Amino acid sequence: MSDTIRFAALEQSDFQKLEHAAYLKGLLKPFKGNGELATWASQCAALRDDLIGLTQRRVLAQARSYPFNLLPVQLAQQNTGAGTTFLRWRNLDRSSMGVALWEELVASPATPAGLIDDLLALEQQRIVINMQISLCHTIARQSVECASKLASAQAVHQRRAAGRTGTGPSTGGPSS
Repeated sequence: MSDTIRFAALEQSDFQKLEHAAYLKGLLKPFKGNGELATWASQCAALRDDLIGLTQRRVLAQARSYPFNLLPVQLAQQNTGAGTTFLRWRNLDRSSMGVALWEELVASPATPAGLIDDLLALEQQRIVINMQISLCHTIARQSVECASKLASAQAVHQRRAAGRTGTGPSTGGPSS
């Protein structure tokens, strides 16, 4: 075990600086329309972006500094096609990526024993922050989809109310 801590994990005070109250309270409430859902989706996306910023400032800044910058495997950002960013382990030439690289790094006798605890702390932080970013992203995306479905349902209702015609159910479009 190393007595020198080189990586300081995020703490509750880091998260308290983020605007997450609306996100946490927003899930379990009666939504009155697509506008409220769209607003909540925007809040969730903003929280996701704030988490990514926190990750860049506090986690990646440490992971890219001495002595971690001397290792053959480093923590890096990966932007996804879905529009979010996650932390991944990659080798220096960017030819390989994934947790197997971290596992090899920790197992390697060439990795200084004094860094093993810090590498574990980095990996644990990576796993948790990726989950938090993913959840915020997914809830934001689902909220946007739900708002769109509510708007569609409202439009169908308004057409019916305006025309007061037709007696059967609609046969067009998905029902989900």
